[in-house]
Amino acid sequence: MVRRIIQLTEDQAQSLTERAKEQGTSVSELVRQGVDLILRTGITNNEMRKRAIEAIGFIKDTDARDLSVNHDKYLAEAYGNESSG
Repeated sequence: MVRRIIQLTEDQAQSLTERAKEQGTSVSELVRQGVDLILRTGITNNEMRKRAIEAIGFIKDTDARDLSVNHDKYLAEAYGNESSG
């Protein structure tokens, strides 16, 4: 493995630490998973932003009832992923 020094905001560091504890893994492993996701999808920040904006309003009124429950699913579909993961 290659060692890198990165800088995170206080909020990012705290959230990563909490998530690592919840998942029983290390912060380093979560960062590696995040890097793998970025490399695998090849999606840029601008592209993600564009897809999120395009997703606004794509849900029919009849589907909106479950938006608070299935928001991850709808967002994953908008990003072109098979599952929200």
